[in-house]
Amino acid sequence: MRTAVISGAASGIGACVREKLEAQDFKVIGIDLEGAEISADLSTKDGRSDAIAQALEMSDGKIDRLVLAAGLGGHIENGQLVARVNYYGCVSLLDGFKDALAKTDGRVVVISSNSAQMRTDPEADIVVSMLDKSEEQTMQYIGDAHGALTYGLSKHAVARAVRRRAAEWGQLGITLNAIAPGMTETPMFRGAADHPQIGLSVKAIPIPKTRVATPDEIAGVIEFMLSDAAEYMQGSIIYVDGGTDAQLRPDAF
Repeated sequence: MRTAVISGAASGIGACVREKLEAQDFKVIGIDLEGAEISADLSTKDGRSDAIAQALEMSDGKIDRLVLAAGLGGHIENGQLVARVNYYGCVSLLDGFKDALAKTDGRVVVISSNSAQMRTDPEADIVVSMLDKSEEQTMQYIGDAHGALTYGLSKHAVARAVRRRAAEWGQLGITLNAIAPGMTETPMFRGAADHPQIGLSVKAIPIPKTRVATPDEIAGVIEFMLSDAAEYMQGSIIYVDGGTDAQLRPDAF
């Protein structure tokens, strides 16, 4: 039986991906704060290490599919916490499962966000620190910044982390890509949309398709990205946002 590991498997997009992979007879190992096979706090180094160790034990050291969907929204006030989960939690698991994925020619989808390019300076100190410096140094840069700032920066850094690894991992037989969803009806989106400070800004983001996505719609694209049909994709960042990015950045791609 093939094995899939999904972070953020207890709700939202991760839960929908789980259903789709279980329907294909994958053994799914979920990672989440609660409600999954592995309970882990991905904001801490110990939590990440424990999650990796448990997943490798449960999978006998071989992973066929990996989906990194765990994350916190920009409505969370603690910007350091958002960065720890969204970037360091993601990249730690990604690198921690590299050898297990190489054994199976595994396929990986990392969830970024279309906000990764919205008003984000690609050379911002926080982004550069995430990519090239220590977690401790990054937290110093972030200081007491709100999660509304670090959310987009962390998702930008995640997308670049995927791109940076794509060539080497492809040579190992690992298919590695990212998806950049727009607004999707998940607990994270609802927390942001209903937030008294940032809710109006969230709701003002244009969506040419005139509605938010369902988690199942995003999961369907991820299912394709994990399939044999997408084997030649490598290092791609796929926007699935109802046209928001195209409207805001029509000349950038």
